[in-house]
Amino acid sequence: MNAPHPPASFKPVSAARGALLRTLAHLWPYIWPSDRSDLKWRVVLATVLLLAAKLATIAVPFTFKWAVDALTGETHPPEGAPSWTLWMFAAPIALTVAFGGTRILMAMLTQVRDGVFAKVAMHAVRRLALITFEHMHELSLRFHLERKTGGLTRVLERGRNAIETIVRMVILQLVPTIVELALIVGVLLWMFDWRYVLIIGVTVVLYMAFTYFATEWRINIRRKMNDSDSDANTKAIDSLLNYETVKYFVAEEREASRYDRTMARYEDASVKAYTSLAVLNAGQAVLFTLGLTAAMVLCVRGIRAGTNTVGDFVMINAMMIQLYQPLNFMGMVYREIKQAVTDIEIMFSILQRKPEIEDRPGAAALAVPKGAIRFDNVQFAYEPARQILKGLSFEVPAGHTVAIVGPSGAGKSTISRLLFRFYDVTGGSIRIDGQDIRDVTQRSLRSAIGMVPQDTVLFNDTIRYNIRYGRWDASDAEVEEAAGLAQIDGFIRMAPDGYETEVGERGLKLSGGEKQRVAIARTILKGPPILLLDEATSALDSHTEKEIQDALDRVSRGRTTLVIAHRLTTIVGADEIIVLDQGVIAERGTHHQLLLKNGLYASMWNRQREAEEAREKLARAEQDKAAPNRNPPRMEEPAIGAEPVTPDVSAAAVE
Repeated sequence: MNAPHPPASFKPVSAARGALLRTLAHLWPYIWPSDRSDLKWRVVLATVLLLAAKLATIAVPFTFKWAVDALTGETHPPEGAPSWTLWMFAAPIALTVAFGGTRILMAMLTQVRDGVFAKVAMHAVRRLALITFEHMHELSLRFHLERKTGGLTRVLERGRNAIETIVRMVILQLVPTIVELALIVGVLLWMFDWRYVLIIGVTVVLYMAFTYFATEWRINIRRKMNDSDSDANTKAIDSLLNYETVKYFVAEEREASRYDRTMARYEDASVKAYTSLAVLNAGQAVLFTLGLTAAMVLCVRGIRAGTNTVGDFVMINAMMIQLYQPLNFMGMVYREIKQAVTDIEIMFSILQRKPEIEDRPGAAALAVPKGAIRFDNVQFAYEPARQILKGLSFEVPAGHTVAIVGPSGAGKSTISRLLFRFYDVTGGSIRIDGQDIRDVTQRSLRSAIGMVPQDTVLFNDTIRYNIRYGRWDASDAEVEEAAGLAQIDGFIRMAPDGYETEVGERGLKLSGGEKQRVAIARTILKGPPILLLDEATSALDSHTEKEIQDALDRVSRGRTTLVIAHRLTTIVGADEIIVLDQGVIAERGTHHQLLLKNGLYASMWNRQREAEEAREKLARAEQDKAAPNRNPPRMEEPAIGAEPVTPDVSAAAVE
């Protein structure tokens, strides 16, 4: 079931502004869903059961009073009843049984109500959590680069819990508690007099006023505790995800100290939160006890004056204790809802935030009869003060391969992000088969492009799951065929669990070459007409690079291919090579044409070749040292495991 998108009127909510009604207004469509009549009936039934439970609750003090009066002899047998002795024996027992029966009825009705309403509450939690999760995926890349994943997961978790708190407390408790309070006031006015009602009124007003001001004071404490909690969670996730880096630099103590500093702030905020809660609870208990004592003293005077019975004294005590439960709950409702709104406000602000990139109204699906790509005077800047691309124009004809190279910071990776429409160009246009990509749906655009990135991050699932991610409806046979074309089928079948082998967090159980092959396999399975290779072999050794490059050549055959290249040896056969420098095209042509120009490309080529030759000589020297009496074979390619060194020069460095 698809979750509805958040309404356009979803405005940010702040606990500091006391926006409880707006919070409830946002939640109501999920408590009373228009498309679920079964849930509506559950809401109605839960309300009926709740009111019945409250009526049973009010009856409890009456049965208590009658039982006490029967025991003290202040209740006379009705006309026509058995003898006085039999009445004195039977009535207290019967009324005590009635007292127990009403308490059982009250408890049973309450539990049945909770069971009936549970599906309504959890359905609302699920729908809103799903909406938030989907909305997070719809937000722009810029949003996710600015946020920390651990913090976002914490927002989702606390928001989910806050929704459940608000839904349960408001629907199951708040309205019925007000009804119960009104019933108790009415009973006291009927059974006693206005002085008792006055005592109750003053007690309630003072109790709620104290609760309000104390809770407002606690809101900021709670917010600081949440911020510290999110910060600690983010740092823990960040450190654990970078486990290997921590080990490389022997930084365990530094990471522990960093985490402990955050936890110290959380400890301090938590202590203040619990201390303030103790102050709140103590103040509530004192105020209520004063009201209870005043009402009981008034009843004692009535007993001495002969206007009240001992049963009345017991009843007023039971009634006041009965009042304490909803009154205490009223304070808790306000406190918990305020805290829940504090927890949910960031979640609501995320729902209110519009995606930076949106489909235009009436956007059509991208049609790709050929797959030609055209950049027409493209300009782009992440920040207005720093222009990245400055009027870039080039074309990738259908079925051809165009490579883009250049120094670090020239704007190569920005081109791939613009083509996928993670960002929109600030000037010019990008067209596929003559269609401006801003005029088509993002879904159809991204479906038409296959991506093999430099750093492949896999899901913590099986190899089969990660390959099938390319096309979810693919059969097992198609998954295995794609793996074979990517030259990873043999490795998979040698693994103990085959295609069901778990790859670990971010795919860390696989080597770099194995992860790249999985990425190629799922791109093969996707079968897109356009292929984008973003430095897909830059992190691999020369032997693995050649195998991966062979697989990429097969994948790109017959497809429009745009290659963001680091190693120039991988794009020698490209139909055209574009050399970027500071956001503009410095050179363009085939590999041989660019070498003849003896410009920036030739400089980059020569430096990379020098680095490779130096590594070859070093590898031969190591072999000679290990086996001086044996002539090592001449190496045509760099040794397996040798890693080319990126030139340490700004103009010739390759991104």
